[in-house]
Amino acid sequence: MYIGKYVMGKLRWRKLNKIMISFKRLHFLHLHCRNKSSLGLWQEDLCTNIKLNVEKHWSNEVRHGIKNDTTRNYFYVLPMFPYPSGNLHMGHVRVYSLSDTISRFQKLCGQNVIHPIGWDAFGLPAENAAIERNIQPNTWTNSNIDSMKKQLVQMGFEFNWDRELSTCDPKYYKWTQYIFLKLFEKGLTYQSKAIVNWDPVDQTVLADEQVDELGCSWRSGAKVEKKVLTQWFIKTTKYAKKLYDGLNNKALENWKDIINLQKHWIGECNGVVVTFQIVLGDKASSLEVWTSEPYKFIHGTFLTISTNSIITQDITDTHFKVINPLTNKEMPVYITDNVDYPEGRDVYIACPQLDQKDEVLANTLNLPPVQKGSMINVDTENKKAINCAYEMDVGGHFVSSKLKDWLISRQRYWGTPIPIIHCGECGTVPVPYEDLPVELPISNHLDTGIQTLAKLDEWVNCKCPICKSDARRETDTMDTFVDSSWYYYRFLDPHNSHMPFNKDKLVGKTPVHIYIGGKEHAVLHLYYARFMSYFLHSLGWTPTEEPFKKLLVQGMIMGQSYKLKSSGKYIPPDTVEQVGKEYKEKETGEPVIMQWEKMSKSKHNGENPERLLSAYGCDTTRLLMLADVPPATSRHWSDATLPGVLNWQHRLWLTIREFLKHRNDDSLHKSNNITKDEFKKFENKLWDSKNYFIATATYHFKHTQHISVGISRLQALTNALRNKVHPEIISNSKEFEIALASLIIMLAPVTPHFCSELWAGFTSAPHRINSDAINWEKGVLEQKWPRVNDDYCLQFQCKIDGADRCELKIKASDLENLSEDKALQMMIKEQKVSKRLKTGILKTKYELYPGCRAILHIFTNRPTQPIQEKLAE
Repeated sequence: MYIGKYVMGKLRWRKLNKIMISFKRLHFLHLHCRNKSSLGLWQEDLCTNIKLNVEKHWSNEVRHGIKNDTTRNYFYVLPMFPYPSGNLHMGHVRVYSLSDTISRFQKLCGQNVIHPIGWDAFGLPAENAAIERNIQPNTWTNSNIDSMKKQLVQMGFEFNWDRELSTCDPKYYKWTQYIFLKLFEKGLTYQSKAIVNWDPVDQTVLADEQVDELGCSWRSGAKVEKKVLTQWFIKTTKYAKKLYDGLNNKALENWKDIINLQKHWIGECNGVVVTFQIVLGDKASSLEVWTSEPYKFIHGTFLTISTNSIITQDITDTHFKVINPLTNKEMPVYITDNVDYPEGRDVYIACPQLDQKDEVLANTLNLPPVQKGSMINVDTENKKAINCAYEMDVGGHFVSSKLKDWLISRQRYWGTPIPIIHCGECGTVPVPYEDLPVELPISNHLDTGIQTLAKLDEWVNCKCPICKSDARRETDTMDTFVDSSWYYYRFLDPHNSHMPFNKDKLVGKTPVHIYIGGKEHAVLHLYYARFMSYFLHSLGWTPTEEPFKKLLVQGMIMGQSYKLKSSGKYIPPDTVEQVGKEYKEKETGEPVIMQWEKMSKSKHNGENPERLLSAYGCDTTRLLMLADVPPATSRHWSDATLPGVLNWQHRLWLTIREFLKHRNDDSLHKSNNITKDEFKKFENKLWDSKNYFIATATYHFKHTQHISVGISRLQALTNALRNKVHPEIISNSKEFEIALASLIIMLAPVTPHFCSELWAGFTSAPHRINSDAINWEKGVLEQKWPRVNDDYCLQFQCKIDGADRCELKIKASDLENLSEDKALQMMIKEQKVSKRLKTGILKTKYELYPGCRAILHIFTNRPTQPIQEKLAE
């Protein structure tokens, strides 16, 4: 009121007009803060310089996105965390482009997304690189982490950096040690002699998977030696049957052939293990005995063992004795190779009085004949033996004969120290929980080459926590797979200083909704992570046993390599020329073999992401990586794929330019160059195209994760918007506006900077049509993922024994509520379906994807319920 009197009484209308202009400017600034403006370069042709300026302009919004709304449901997107080598490679670009796209998509769908990142930072490569440079491994590793973090930020990936962790940080590996001690308490860790793969150059044990087909080390290339060492193991075999059966869990999504890989690794759990005690004078050691016939643990009379067994290396006699824990009786053990040992085993238990083949074996060993035993109920005796072993805690768990326990000992310095103390009086003693972490010491002798904890006397020598006498620390470190077997839970509670994590922080967020990584990790890493999750669940720490709901395995990035036909030597691409269909070395003319192989510096077929980022920008690089090829398929990298992606971006740029031009042309709002019928016909056609492409793109972004197919649908929608569209339609059509908005929103998870600029230009145009689905005052990253119109008819498909047989169209609103029973009733009334069901229905499987499609699978392998009865129900 005071301002009004002042203005009216003291100012002229000219001054009042200036105040009104100022208010308008303030209002504009308010809107500008809510929805950042574009660079306004629409009249210029799209080029790399513009793309880089666009990415710089929108980098803050893209990296930080919008704050999560904790009232929404959580969605946990987890890419496998990287080893900090110092530079991103194309595999990193692919996996994190996938995870970031899925993360952004889920946010647009209204989910509260968790998308963490960390560093799998221990291991040989960092330690060897540090030795070469005469610096500490932690210095080298932290430097690499800083470098790679900058590159990840440069790519515009939206990670939860507040959840960042590093496995070489004592704040992390303290809890790895804590979990080890829990395993130790439960009898799931133990030391035993083992024949191991020894790398004479890197001077450490290698897993079988780290030895190539020529018997050479994965890292040093040295010929691997066989050594007998006392090693630490985790008794993963005790969980084998649970892990095998868990693969049949219907909650697992999209595991496909990974289930078969896991089952093959674990093997059919068709036998049980019992631990016997060896009697060798004053020495006591154990012997694991596996059999598919558990009754023999009660009724067996002798064992045989192969000469290749590590046990026989300390025995000079041809036989010795063991104590059978189930009967508490001595049993003789005969050393022989004349036995068909189970796969992966070198011990056999025989029961000649009940088993004819064992009777033959006894005869070959010249054993005294045994009296035939009375008939037994094998099933009953099997159960009795298993239960007895369980109750006595000496085994009884089902496992395949080939599966071995997890050997975790490594002899190198750069790893998690095993929290064990060896005392001459008390034996093997766990480090007290309150003394964790057992930190790695800083070595001041880097110039002496390879370091091991065993060389560091000041660190090794300690006091026994029980009797306080002189003792020694365990000098082996843990396999890095131990660090990565539980990190996905720590991400959800990364700053907990009292426990590895709080169960309450996992509820509603686990199992991980989608786990993304290389297919090469789909056996061992996945097996160890599943084991650890099952173990932690047994402690009551986690809500579920399975750690991951859905898997998205990524194929390798392949590059063209060239090698001389005569020697097999790899040569750089710039030394090769193509003559017709043949390849030759430029200098010598020698024939060259071209092939697609995994990218590698040694093969001269790598691609530096930095080149792509500087030449095309991060959005184009992401688009290149995700287009054309589904994630699980190997990606043949070639610059030949660039023109298609570049051309599409250029067409999108032109689309916004033309949209702004025609929306700002007032004459087009009044002209009548096309009839109402033509206008309506176009709108109806575009309405149909828009809904079709929303439905199919959503299906592939959300359910199949075939992002490349989703991208192709967006390219098709671009074509629909650019296919000889009259300017008058662009200027006035509601459907054109909604379709273009939908296109930009759906592309935003893939190219967030570019689409932020497209959206800012798009929303600056006048005559925007109101829509409940779009908030015009917010940026594209804050929009809702488009939905099909309720009246649009979606695909309802029926497959019989895997073959397509019928397709119906159902309104989206009706499909969303279509139950399996109702779906079956609808389909079996269709002639195309009913005539195929004369043999009856064995089972059905119904897949409903709201807003996308529905698929009913009918299987008719054998007659069950007549079709007439189904129709009558």
